[in-house]
Amino acid sequence: MTDVLLPLAVVVPIVAATLPLALGLRYDRIGWPIAAVGTTAVAGIAAAIAAEVVVNGPFDHALGGFLPPVGIELVADRLSVAVLLLVAAVSVATLAFARVAGPRGNPFYSAYLLLVGGLVGMVLTGDLFNLFVFLEITGLTTYALIASDRSGASAYASLKYLVVGTVGASLYLLGVGYVFLATGTLNMLDVQAQIVAQAGYGDPLVRASYAFIVTGLALKIAIFPVHSWQPDAYQRAPDSVTTIVAALVSTTSAYALIRVTYTVFTVDFLAANESIATALLVVSTVSIVAGSALAAMQSNLKRMFAYSSVAQFGMIGAAVALANETALLGGIVHLIGHGIMKFGLFLGIGLLALGYGTREFADLASAARAAPYTSGAIAVLGLALVGIPPSIGFLGKWYIGVGAVDAGLAGGGAVGIAVAAAIFVSTLFTLSYVARLLERFYFAGAGLPGDHGEVPGDGGDGAGDAAATDGGRGDNHAATDGGSANDHAATDGDAAAADGGDKSPAKTADGLPAPVEGAPRSSLVPDRVPTAPLLALGLAVLATVALGFGGFALAEWFGPFLTEAFA
Repeated sequence: MTDVLLPLAVVVPIVAATLPLALGLRYDRIGWPIAAVGTTAVAGIAAAIAAEVVVNGPFDHALGGFLPPVGIELVADRLSVAVLLLVAAVSVATLAFARVAGPRGNPFYSAYLLLVGGLVGMVLTGDLFNLFVFLEITGLTTYALIASDRSGASAYASLKYLVVGTVGASLYLLGVGYVFLATGTLNMLDVQAQIVAQAGYGDPLVRASYAFIVTGLALKIAIFPVHSWQPDAYQRAPDSVTTIVAALVSTTSAYALIRVTYTVFTVDFLAANESIATALLVVSTVSIVAGSALAAMQSNLKRMFAYSSVAQFGMIGAAVALANETALLGGIVHLIGHGIMKFGLFLGIGLLALGYGTREFADLASAARAAPYTSGAIAVLGLALVGIPPSIGFLGKWYIGVGAVDAGLAGGGAVGIAVAAAIFVSTLFTLSYVARLLERFYFAGAGLPGDHGEVPGDGGDGAGDAAATDGGRGDNHAATDGGSANDHAATDGDAAAADGGDKSPAKTADGLPAPVEGAPRSSLVPDRVPTAPLLALGLAVLATVALGFGGFALAEWFGPFLTEAFA
């Protein structure tokens, strides 16, 4: 009966999503308790599924009693369980942040639960068409959540994502149609068998289907050059929405890419179609460098880490295309690690914005003195993103780099070496913008000697700080970022604020970032941020570092999937 856990994990959040709207007709504030219970239940079910996989191995459930390949199958193995646990943990933690940062309202919590259900379905399904259904549920709810503060800027970002996402989903569905024409089935394992039995890896329908599916997923993942929706969506969405979208939405699409490539088409398909693998490898390599370079040019924190995601998912795409066991292990580890790191980074950025109104590099001078714990957590996660050991960021990059070199030396030519070189260049770019962030946190601000010293009240730079205190600044970033009041609008429901001017955060008499009016206050730390999300941020840091020590354990955990994929 443990197989019933699989449909429960999908059904619970989707059914719960109807309750805030239904009960909201009578109770105005019923949404958050329902969302809290729903996401906590999903976390408990995910833990039970993980325990079952550890004890008894992979298991599946045929929906409605209709056995595959006719019926739809849900499957749990070590790969899907790892992503499922990430989805469950991030959804619970982000909900705690949304409780204080907004948006609020029963429609928001319904969409949030529906998003969680879509993500869980994407992770557990063993059917290609069913994956499309959950991909669309995830996409539609994400479009709504990005625009949930009802500002003009977020509505534009949501519309842009909707157009690109619809194209991606359509291409994926077209690829699934070609698969069905070639094999007559949609069950993932049955497609794998029927490609060999009926069509062959060189069949034009099979090759076209893979090309369409990968292109559609690349749009969803945001791999360069089809990444343009991601920076706007991450920047303009409310902070709590950005946190869950950055950590999970592209992550589950990248998981789908790994699953489709190695469970449906298999490594033999990549070996038989070197031109397709090389094309994916080239695009991913360009994404690695371009994403990091674009990230280094940004002044807005959310936009910077959005471009960073373009580079990190490029590494995962390269790991898939290398068709190398070491590289694929690195891609899977980086998939999980990136989700944890981006959850923590965007949560930390959101906490600083909530407590101090800081969203730009220029606003971060001496932020570590005002919010030492939040700034310290962001600093550790930033260094992990660079790949400083011990961190899971280092492990993922290391395995992908070693796999790329192995592929090059084993006859893969210059492409494998180029991937390793691109990872190295990307790491340097990442170090540059993370170092700039640390410099603003710890080595810039009021009263510090040298060019960084800004003494409030004197001429020159001090006058600029005084102007900042009064709400003005000569180098107004509104032209670049369109105003950052949209997150306040998310909390207060003021849609007009998001389209207005961007006022620089106030400073204290010491020149430190001043808490915004009504900023949360914790009895445990000096940071003016809410306690529960800060604890979640601390757990993200601990997970990032702890998993960095688990190289052999992670290799052992994902070993069965890798053995099956390369058998």
